[in-house]
Amino acid sequence: MKYKRIITPPKQSFFLFGARGTGKSTWLKEAFPHAIYIDLLEEGRYQRYLADPEQFALDIGIATQDRWVVVDEIQRLPNLLNEVHRAIENLGCRFALSGSSARKLKSEKTNLLAGRAINKEMHPFLPYELGEDFSINTALRYGTIPIIWASHDREATLEAYAQMYLKEEIQAEALVRNLPSFARFLPIAALMHGQVLSIASLARDSGVHRNTISNYIEILEDTLVAFRLKAFETKLRVKERKNPKFYIIDPGLVRALKRYSGKVTREEKGALFEGWVANLLRAYNSYNKFYDDWYYWSTTDTKIEVDFLLRSKNSYVAIEVKSSDRI
Repeated sequence: MKYKRIITPPKQSFFLFGARGTGKSTWLKEAFPHAIYIDLLEEGRYQRYLADPEQFALDIGIATQDRWVVVDEIQRLPNLLNEVHRAIENLGCRFALSGSSARKLKSEKTNLLAGRAINKEMHPFLPYELGEDFSINTALRYGTIPIIWASHDREATLEAYAQMYLKEEIQAEALVRNLPSFARFLPIAALMHGQVLSIASLARDSGVHRNTISNYIEILEDTLVAFRLKAFETKLRVKERKNPKFYIIDPGLVRALKRYSGKVTREEKGALFEGWVANLLRAYNSYNKFYDDWYYWSTTDTKIEVDFLLRSKNSYVAIEVKSSDRI
């Protein structure tokens, strides 16, 4: 079944970032049906552009100001952005550039178009998008990543998705030198979902050096499967937590990385539900901005805690998350 996404197509060139399987390619094809479409997962095309980037310019030579050019998986060939830049400047073309990782674009000091393209994000399905098909129990068990939601065997697809992430996102793009070490780190990181991030604990539990753990966390963020939530500092005379909280973008992915299956247990539910709400707030704000920044707040003894604190201009909204039948 097709679901209408609430993201709206920009009128100017843009990057569309999102984890694998979140529906970027599907949405781009529907939003820009008459665009010149270039898929860098096509190996023949990829090799041709790798050998001679000017071939890309020849392929888009028929583009005009009224016609869009879609480039899927731009992170595979960051140098193409030089050609994109020239096409925007000289031809007035408009580009939609999708990617499942921002790491190579940042690490190679790539031409990021100097403000000529805005950044957009694609997230897992939201309840509003799924409508009557949405179920909170299903969402917490399997998540709402479109490629998994659409599967007839969600359990198996989740397991395959976690392996695909390791193979296609991490190994194929050579993001880490020691893949077994990263694979050992992933389930430990998933156990920290919804908790205050402790690099020392992750290093101790996974047997990986602290500096390497910090790099691994950045890789999770750059490949768009995790994010950190800053601590709010009140300057009051109380001891406050200062380290960020750590979240993975989807409850199904959390469970897959922890190698959990079956029904969600009572012990799991609290962190999964809090993380799901965190991702809702983040996704809705990405699609239709309603706050300027957000935080969590907690005293070091956790006697006083605010799960989410949304700041908009000079006002704040505090949100407490409870996964209970009775509140």
